[in-house]
Amino acid sequence: MNLAEFEKFFLEKMSEVSLNDDPAHDLLHLKRVVQTAKKLCVLEKAKIEVVLPAAWFHDMILIAKNDPRRAHASQLSAGAAIEFLRKHNYPQQHLKEIAHAIEAHSFSAGIPPMTIEAQIVQDADRLDALGAIGIARCFATAGLLKRSFYSEDDPFCNSRPADDSLFTVDHFYMKLFTLVDTLKTNAGQIEGEKRLKVMKKFLDDLNLEIKYHLPQ
Repeated sequence: MNLAEFEKFFLEKMSEVSLNDDPAHDLLHLKRVVQTAKKLCVLEKAKIEVVLPAAWFHDMILIAKNDPRRAHASQLSAGAAIEFLRKHNYPQQHLKEIAHAIEAHSFSAGIPPMTIEAQIVQDADRLDALGAIGIARCFATAGLLKRSFYSEDDPFCNSRPADDSLFTVDHFYMKLFTLVDTLKTNAGQIEGEKRLKVMKKFLDDLNLEIKYHLPQ
């Protein structure tokens, strides 16, 4: 199976089933990550034979964010991906790098991306947690976990530690705003800064609306 055959086969299979019940990690998420990874791959002159399968398979095994096994999801995904690729005769010489790129993409796994291909897949996935789409995904996840949007007493963590196990907006401060500093590629960093501004503008607008009062 060559690269074109792999992508066609993957899309056909994924279109036949619902990937999962999480809109933040659905087929549209995979397609966005793949699209971003392709662009970064060209800019960084990386190996598309590694980047593309790793991007498609990076969330092959999904574990809920509040599950204690979450940190192992990327390693499980890598194992399942390599099993699939071997079964369908994907070139053997790329499998080790594909596995590493999948394992290292995860924030919770804490595995450093040691190749440019792994850095690209990690950047592509983290960029999808930023900007307008990142905001949408954050609140979609909050709905699944039944978390409040914000703390009524201190919505923006001005005088309390952030706690995203209770409040959705706190996740911006605990994780999302920190992602920009973890982006590895130059193009990823530039795009990340753009998306960070979108998120900060959203919180500014949210602050105004929370404080809004009708004229007396």
